[in-house]
This record gives sequence, C-alpha cells and structure tokens, in this order.
Amino acid sequence: MVILIVFISLIGLIVLHEFGHFAIAKKFGVRVEEFGIGYPPRIFGKKIGETLYSLNLLPFGAFVKIYGEEGGIESAHSFTGKPIWQRALIILGGVVSFWIISAILLSIVFGMGVPQAISDEAKAVNPKVQIVAIASGSPAEEVGIKIGDAIKQLTINNQQLTINKVKQVQEFTKEHLGEEITLTIERGKEVFDATLIPRVSPPEGEGAMGVGLMRTALTSYPWYLASIKGVEACFNLTGSIVAGLLQVLGNLIQGKGLPPGAQLMGPIGIGSLMTQAAHLGLAYYLQFIALISIYLAIFNILPIPALDGGKLLFLGIEKVRRRAVSQKIEQGITSIFFALLIALMIWVTIKDISRLF
Repeated sequence: MVILIVFISLIGLIVLHEFGHFAIAKKFGVRVEEFGIGYPPRIFGKKIGETLYSLNLLPFGAFVKIYGEEGGIESAHSFTGKPIWQRALIILGGVVSFWIISAILLSIVFGMGVPQAISDEAKAVNPKVQIVAIASGSPAEEVGIKIGDAIKQLTINNQQLTINKVKQVQEFTKEHLGEEITLTIERGKEVFDATLIPRVSPPEGEGAMGVGLMRTALTSYPWYLASIKGVEACFNLTGSIVAGLLQVLGNLIQGKGLPPGAQLMGPIGIGSLMTQAAHLGLAYYLQFIALISIYLAIFNILPIPALDGGKLLFLGIEKVRRRAVSQKIEQGITSIFFALLIALMIWVTIKDISRLF
C-alpha cells in the first residue's frame, strides 16, 4: 500500500505539472489537443470541447499536446502564433506548478504540526530525540536504525531510561561504552527494540553509536499563519537547494568531485526515500514530496534542451535574433539531449538498484 501511495504521488506531481502548461495555454486561447495521464497506447479517451482527455496504458507520467507546439502553424489558436511572452508563460506554467504544489503541501504540514528542532532546555509537549544522521558501517547502521527514527528508551541489565533529551543519550552511551545496550525505537507508528554495542574508540567525528541526534517537537500554526509559513519554507528551501547545487557545480569545475556522501538518485532511489518518509508519518511524507517538487522545478528550469528551461532558451534566442531557430535544428538538438537524459536516467536507475539490493 505504501509503495502504491508513493507511485501515485510521483505520477500526481507530473500530472499537476502538465496541468500548469494546460491551464496557461487555455488562458491565452491556445488549443490543447490532448491532455493525457500515462503514455500511449490509449485505454480510454473522452473529448470535451476541443480537448481529448485520455487515460493511457504506460503509467509513467502525463503529457499535454498543444496545437502548433512543434512549429509551422501560424494560427491565432496555435502555440507558435502567440507572442513570445505568452509562449514563455505557457512553458513556465508547468515549472511554477511545482513550486505552488510545494507551498501548498508545506502549508498543510505547518497546519498539522511540523517537527522543529529545539534545545534540551526548551519546554515542549511530547518532545522526541530523533536520529538525523547515521555513519556508514556504524553500530546503528548495522542493526537497521534509520534517519528519522526516534529513541524512546535506553535499556541495560533491565534498567530503563526514558529519553526526551539529547544529553541523556550522550551521557548514557558514554557510561556504557563496549557494553550491549538496547534502544527502543519509534518509527512512525511502529515501536521496536534494537540492540548494539557502542564503540570504545569510534572514528573521529562519528560517536560511539555513529548517529547524529536532534531534539524535536511538533509545532502547529493556525491556517492563516500556516499558509505564510508554507510559502516562506518553499522560498527558503529553494534558495538552499540552489546554493547547494551551485557549490557542487563549483567543486566539479575545480576538479574536487562530489562532496562525501553525495550521489545522483533516480526514480527508484527517490521512491525508496519516499517509502521511508511514509513510514515516519504523514507530516514527514508531505514534507518530502514538497522537497521533491522543488527539486523538479529547479531541474526543469535548467537551460537544457528537452526540458522546459531548454524551450525557454530557444525562445530567448528567437527574441534576440528576431526569428525562430530552424525547427529541424531545434528538434535535432532536443533529440540528442533527450537521448542523453534517458541514458543518464538508465545509468542512475542501475546504480539505485545496485545500492538498494
């Protein structure tokens, strides 16, 4: 059921992205020939007005077929018959929809109650000590503890300590280095025990169990503040992601390679992380979808042919040259980059599979 929910969520993001193109095209009077969920062959289709709405066999996304998008049709109802600024907005409609989705989801999360980091001294209702990082090959990783898990109790020799502060975990672990201790872990609605031995001499910067800890508590907001918080969070996350990507790009240009632990991830890897987030609870799951939506927006707006940003690039060239790039040339360049993206997707998917299995 969780896997099905994750799959539907990913498809839903793509459908809403295509709806963004669809809505702006309709606004400017451009004929939309078909709005399809999934890819052909077609299972079902119904024409309403000038648009055919279809459900298709291959459930890997969605598409919108806009009249004249391929060029060569100078009609008042065609894509190419519209001014450049309208065509640019039609293209941007799909990208902006990702940010709108993210802001809405984050607003819902702030209304439900969002996990926020707090100090050990802060007063809070039902605080948790959560695991926010796990070192590779550490005792915690070996017993199956995951990021997002909360430590509820620590037990040794039938002596139990209920945990609600980070300092408690640190002091307890320090007192029992090299001894077998049991952690009572909360993962979403699931509660289970994990037994490990804190290392006496751990690698520098890792700690005895090999985990990073944070004290958190749920903070909820009334709907009017939740909406503001959601938009702010969407904006801040976008800035952080862009800054991080620029730093990675700078490192690659300087020949420093990817940062430690950084890795490309495809649909399977993302689906796996979404599944883990779903097990932690609805708030975590919606937050993660919002994050993925922002990543998709940023990726889509990159000036790479075959992406929305590539289409905007060609429109920019047309604006400067005062005439469109040859349709044959544009299609050829787009086809090459599309093939490269598919090849990259296949390679990343293979890496995801090998990493997971």
